[in-house]
Amino acid sequence: MKSAFLFYIGLGIMLFSACSNKDGDYDASGSFEAIEVIVSSEVSGRIERLNIIEGQHLEKGEQVGLIDSTQLYLQKMNLLSNAEGVRAKRPNIAAQTASIKEQIITLEKERQRTTNLIKANAATQKQLDDINGQIEVLQKQLSALESELQKSSQYVTAQGSAMDSQVEQVKDKLQKSVIRSPITGNVLNKYVEEGELANMGTPLFKIADIDNMILRVYVTNDQLSDIKLNDKIKVFVDKTDQDNENKKMYEGVVTWISDKSEFTPKTIQTKNERANLVYAMKVLVKNDGYLKIGMYGEVKFN
Repeated sequence: MKSAFLFYIGLGIMLFSACSNKDGDYDASGSFEAIEVIVSSEVSGRIERLNIIEGQHLEKGEQVGLIDSTQLYLQKMNLLSNAEGVRAKRPNIAAQTASIKEQIITLEKERQRTTNLIKANAATQKQLDDINGQIEVLQKQLSALESELQKSSQYVTAQGSAMDSQVEQVKDKLQKSVIRSPITGNVLNKYVEEGELANMGTPLFKIADIDNMILRVYVTNDQLSDIKLNDKIKVFVDKTDQDNENKKMYEGVVTWISDKSEFTPKTIQTKNERANLVYAMKVLVKNDGYLKIGMYGEVKFN
């Protein structure tokens, strides 16, 4: 019982010290957050490489690992080969219609010669009519053949385009086989190791931008008139025992104020502890390396 009593006495002293300073009470308090991203596998396969450790700093887009892409590569090569084979079936319209066109040209020359002979009474009208009939038949054959070949060419082109789309899909998967950091930040957790099998959606690691921390605090309704977006405010956090002063000050910027009130979170103390409804607010603070996720912080508006 005596140990429990001393524990609660010590806890009360810590809370009193955290909520007071030489200038008086703080206006609001809360805990620090960061933009966290869980990087998951976008393809299925064995993890060939994942060169990260917890705490490591990564740049946005930095390559950190690779998921086995052998089957995807083979699939891409097979599709490219099939696409080439399909395109080889495209008909050569000019070559396949050349014979009929030559016949038409020859008959047109013969028609002109026959016309001249008729004028000289050296040929009959029936001979000219026969030639005209042959030309008409060949022109219909040419038109039908060109239409058929054009449809065949369009079908082959459509097949080739469909395979091109499949190739692009495989290329996209190949790119996604390369594991990259989506943001600039530090690795918080690593969930898998090299050699493990990852399915699509398997979490690989968690990364957070800890260079720019967000302090989420809660303010009462009567405090809203004192703050607005982009206001610069003072942020205080506890310092180590070796420091002469027990608070360290940062400059923060108000980046977001909720437009809806909510009940006071049980873990948050506000200036007016009797208030039932408060408004959440985010304060952006540049991290000097001291601030940590979950660390307690307080603000003063003036």
